[in-house]
Amino acid sequence: MKHTDLDDAQLARAASTFAALGSEQRLIVLRALVRAGPTGLSIGDLGARTGITGATLTHHMKTLAAARLVRQEKQGRSIICMAADYREIENLASGLLAECCADCDNETCTEDEHCHD
Repeated sequence: MKHTDLDDAQLARAASTFAALGSEQRLIVLRALVRAGPTGLSIGDLGARTGITGATLTHHMKTLAAARLVRQEKQGRSIICMAADYREIENLASGLLAECCADCDNETCTEDEHCHD
């Protein structure tokens, strides 16, 4: 049986991150920041691209920042928002898939059919 040992802290971290992504609007914000690349977007540009502005955008940014999916930097008089760590986003999905087919009956299920490296 294939099994990766995720400790309680890792499971709690993954749950917190998935919870932060449990909003369509937050996914829209994260996608816009990923699409913008490492230079990010000003808060105004982010609002314009997503259609989410004001207190609602601030709320979503705080939730995503707490999950360490985005970060904000002050540059002069502007606040620049960016995806925090592309590897963190990738690791979130990889951690979920790491146990693919761990409990399958070996005669009826092969990892190659379902799992990705």
